[in-house]
Amino acid sequence: MIGAGIIGLSLAISLRKQGLRVLVVERGEPGREASFAAAGMLVGSGTEMPAILRPLAEESARIYPEFAHELEDESGMKVDLREQGTIQISGGAKFPDSAEPISRERLQSLEPELIVTSSAAYIGERSVDPRTLTAAALQAARHRGVDISSGSEVIALLTSSDSVSGVQTDKASYSAAIVVNCAGAWAGCIAPLRLPVRPMKGQMLAVVGGPSLRHVVRAEEVYLVPRSDGRIVIGSTLEDAGYNKQTDASTIQRLLHAAQELVPELAKAKVHDDWAGLRPGTPDALPILGETSVRRYFVASGHYRDGILLAPVTAQLMTDMVIRKPPSRDLTHFSPMRFG
Repeated sequence: MIGAGIIGLSLAISLRKQGLRVLVVERGEPGREASFAAAGMLVGSGTEMPAILRPLAEESARIYPEFAHELEDESGMKVDLREQGTIQISGGAKFPDSAEPISRERLQSLEPELIVTSSAAYIGERSVDPRTLTAAALQAARHRGVDISSGSEVIALLTSSDSVSGVQTDKASYSAAIVVNCAGAWAGCIAPLRLPVRPMKGQMLAVVGGPSLRHVVRAEEVYLVPRSDGRIVIGSTLEDAGYNKQTDASTIQRLLHAAQELVPELAKAKVHDDWAGLRPGTPDALPILGETSVRRYFVASGHYRDGILLAPVTAQLMTDMVIRKPPSRDLTHFSPMRFG
């Protein structure tokens, strides 16, 4: 397995359940890239999501409680999965079919500190803290006997004839009968198959000491995601900036100001920290799931903004492919072969 984000860790656990020996090779620190930076909104049926991806997203959202509960059991750690739902604010954009329009009076009762001058709707979506989720997945993987090598970057595949035989890192080589590329925004950097995955930067911040929000709040310019420890995560930008993860003070201030427009009481909060993550984007905004032209070399990457959400269903479907079990869904549209 290449990459120890939530996709790689979830799949590693799933493959161990099937009796496979698994080594995860991570270029940096496990769980500290896109998984660490994500907001954790489990949006199963958003209007921005490609229609062909929605069935997978809805299935993954459905099985999320079981997925999170299993990680808690195996890790002994708490996963902050929240059930309160989302308030979406629209200045004219269409609400998803699952949205329930709400009156100003009900909105006031749900979130008294929220100031809305346009229409709003309630959506029964969950959210999760990706940092606690990934930490639990890492502990669960170790509990299952997954080997993890960190600080070692895979630079090329090792092949024999038309099949994969292992990987070459910047420090050593590893033999393996099967290789799965879960390297996120770096998935396209591994020779010889240069997958069209590119990093898409997102800047975010978290505040503490402000009002107590119960629901995720999504507006056109900003979203607010409460955590059970009192933090409120505010995001996010979408930038094609290569592998630059630096934050910009004016951008962070703009996000904070947009959040304060919705919740004026946030003016009393203090910025806890800010950060930027790199989402793995693809040309058609769809993930890459499946076997490549190199036999037994698989890819599970390109999840863009939905890696946290799609982790459970990705683990299930990729496990079926790796062990040669007929998949429960047609994944032709997500195949690496669509890029030639």
